Amino acid sequence: MSELNKIALKILSNGKGILAADESNGTMTKRLESVNIQSSPENRLLFRETLFLSESMMDCIGGVILYDETINQSSNSGKKIPTLISDTGAVPGIKVDTGAKVLANSSEEKITEGLDGLRERLKDYYQLGARFTKWRGVYNISKKYPSQIAINSNTHALARYSALVQECGMVPVVEPEVLMDGEHSAEDCFTKTSEVIQKCFEELIIHKIDLTGIILKPNMILAGNKSKNKISNEEVSLKTLKCLKQSVPNEVPGIAFLSGGQSEIEATENLNLINKNNNTNFIMTYSYGRALQQSALKFWSKDIKDSKGTQNIFNHRAKMNTLAAQGKWSSELENK
Repeated sequence: MSELNKIALKILSNGKGILAADESNGTMTKRLESVNIQSSPENRLLFRETLFLSESMMDCIGGVILYDETINQSSNSGKKIPTLISDTGAVPGIKVDTGAKVLANSSEEKITEGLDGLRERLKDYYQLGARFTKWRGVYNISKKYPSQIAINSNTHALARYSALVQECGMVPVVEPEVLMDGEHSAEDCFTKTSEVIQKCFEELIIHKIDLTGIILKPNMILAGNKSKNKISNEEVSLKTLKCLKQSVPNEVPGIAFLSGGQSEIEATENLNLINKNNNTNFIMTYSYGRALQQSALKFWSKDIKDSKGTQNIFNHRAKMNTLAAQGKWSSELENK
């Protein structure tokens, strides 16, 4: 078992999932302003630190993806944030892409940037305590998209990123996200997601990536958010499993789904059914941002000093998702 494989399994095993706390300052500002809290480095840290100090970090969270600002901060107790996370048993991680920009010659689509200078940045993050990283490529769905340019350029970037990360002794989270924005059917989502993931692994193999030392972070197979033809949660789970069985090599240790705009309960319920129906060797867990934090953020915004109350809400969501990652969740547990 390689060192990278050990790290990946530490993050994913026993129903544990990933807390995606890597919102850029721009995104975090929108989230905080939506609940009438001023977005300052202090407030951004205060909310995140409240989550990092919660009880469920020990039992439910295997890894935390940080943003550059946060990994360089110290907690109110004086501990560096990566140390605070490591002390709970979770693995500190870092988002290393620099965001999605307009793709040349396909202006409706995006290409993720951040490869320039990445090797040096990774060494710094490793020194700070990070042991895994994240890079997100995004794809639109429509009759024309994703285009071949978008698929090829984003999967190539994900592979180059992964090679640099593994070279530095860290686990790359590979996130090819097919967005749920649009009127497309679940069938369209299935076809396009399969194409994107298959191309992604083609590139990873060309770049000699150790597939036992990565984590795949895909979207679930859903109809578009404006589609009139939604499918049942059971169908979401079956289509998602079918897509991954056909597209992901067996060496990959685990898959941590993004929530992609699903509501908190929806993201939990779909993950639970995926695990109930899981007939693969892949660990299937979560890497959620909003679907773990939204209710906690709303509560926190009413009294930012009530850390206990905020933590209780976060603990509940984390526990529900960890049960779902083992196929043991039920809607009755939500109200206990």
